[in-house]
Amino acid sequence: MVSTLDQVFVILKHWIVSLMPAALQPLVGVLLSVVCIIALFPALFAISVLLERKGLGRMQNRLGPNRVGPFGILQPVADGIKALTKEDIVPIGADRVVHFLAPVSMVAVVFMGYAVLPMGRNMTLVHMDAALLFYFAMGASTELSVFMAGWSSRNKYSLLGAMRGVAQMISYEVPLLMSSVGVVMATGSLSLDKIVEVQNQYTYGLPHWFIFTPWGLASFVLFAIAATAETNRSPFDLPEGESELVAGYFTEYSGFKFAEFFLAEYVGMLSISGLGTTLFLGGWSAPFSFLQFIPSWIWFFSKIMLSICVMIWLRGTLPRMRQDQLMNFAWKFVIPFTLLNLVVVAVWRFMGEGWARWVVCSAIVVVAYVVMAHAGMRSKKIAPRSYRFAE
Repeated sequence: MVSTLDQVFVILKHWIVSLMPAALQPLVGVLLSVVCIIALFPALFAISVLLERKGLGRMQNRLGPNRVGPFGILQPVADGIKALTKEDIVPIGADRVVHFLAPVSMVAVVFMGYAVLPMGRNMTLVHMDAALLFYFAMGASTELSVFMAGWSSRNKYSLLGAMRGVAQMISYEVPLLMSSVGVVMATGSLSLDKIVEVQNQYTYGLPHWFIFTPWGLASFVLFAIAATAETNRSPFDLPEGESELVAGYFTEYSGFKFAEFFLAEYVGMLSISGLGTTLFLGGWSAPFSFLQFIPSWIWFFSKIMLSICVMIWLRGTLPRMRQDQLMNFAWKFVIPFTLLNLVVVAVWRFMGEGWARWVVCSAIVVVAYVVMAHAGMRSKKIAPRSYRFAE
């Protein structure tokens, strides 16, 4: 019974495919998986938006959506209808073809990443030996979509927002990739399925997740920082700084095209959360050995939604950074720390089993953090602020 619940979607897929002619079975199997992904993650996007609006409302001492449906649960439906019925306005001087392709390409590229994510036991759409490389190749393509949107609008604010967005994404894509390299060094594989299998082991009932190692914890924190910046989430949402850029690279977008950017951002959050879950949190594996009877796909999506809740919490807590702070943080702290952490991974792997590597690796990580943080704070000329009021 437990095995059946865990593999219910795999069994259902194979049953539907078996009803088709033999020549069409591979195509039908792929189409079924693609349709499920395209239907599931926009639904999670709607749930995430509702959770965010409710959560931020609670943090800001207000109710949030509470009119459309019971407790406001149908608010995402109302938002979708509004986006579909709003007029699509394109500036006269805009490049209409590129203006149209920018949001479409961004959504398409974001969904491509799900092809290699193991969402449960035997629930990977495409099994690739270089799955992690494929994922990052698809993720890097979003930068082109951002610049297409800003350039094609023929609006100075949109262009500035696009340039700012591309600079931010390139800067934080480096630590995002480098923090993942440590996992590749530890497992010796670029296959996401293999990475999950390595972590799906238990000692005294506790899992062998990489986050429970000194280098894994450091990599996870760096990965989370870079992922937050890559998805333009607060406190790194500089490309759409309303105070100085109106709305950033999608200033000239309205209606369903704007909704596509909104969809791409949240689906990208779900995707990068899924990758972080796979690399550091054991993917679909259970947190304790006695909980393995719970279906693997429940664990995977539970970890994703927990990551989304943390992102919502950060948005409601932290103020937006300045552009110079954001870039300095990337190039002067995050990237050097990820490079040093690769050395820690190498030390961890080649020292062999035992408590000695725990002590050595933990000491390197802690000392490096303290030294770099102290140096960064010392270089800042911090002085008491003086406030002046207009008379």
